[in-house]
Amino acid sequence: MAVEEKRAWIMIVVTAASYGAYLAIVLGRPDSGPLAEAPYVAALLWTVGASVVASIALHLTVALLTPEEDRVRDQRDREIHRFGEYVGQSFVVIGGVAALVLAMADADQFWIANAVYLAFVLSALLGSTAKIVAYRLGFQPW
Repeated sequence: MAVEEKRAWIMIVVTAASYGAYLAIVLGRPDSGPLAEAPYVAALLWTVGASVVASIALHLTVALLTPEEDRVRDQRDREIHRFGEYVGQSFVVIGGVAALVLAMADADQFWIANAVYLAFVLSALLGSTAKIVAYRLGFQPW
């Protein structure tokens, strides 16, 4: 398995775990008040921070355990990485537009922040999935 494919798997696992933890914290609160009044800021910041730290640690571990000759990126690796990033960035744009629409509609900050966070999560998941599919099923640049 190529190092870039391992990195894509790391991104999927870390992103899914951190967003799952965030949802469990925010949705698992004991009071039954409106969701928009849930304390979400600390949970969001902690899960994003933890996912960044976990991702860096796992990427470093993979880099250290991979032999030097397997760490070389060729043209195919670069094209697959670029393709995955382009695919994933579509959700960043969609999230930005969603946040803009929510702000113009005077939606609560909770919904705006969660729309942006969900867009980043979907971007990471979709981009990494596109990379893994390209590695597994082949990649033909257009």
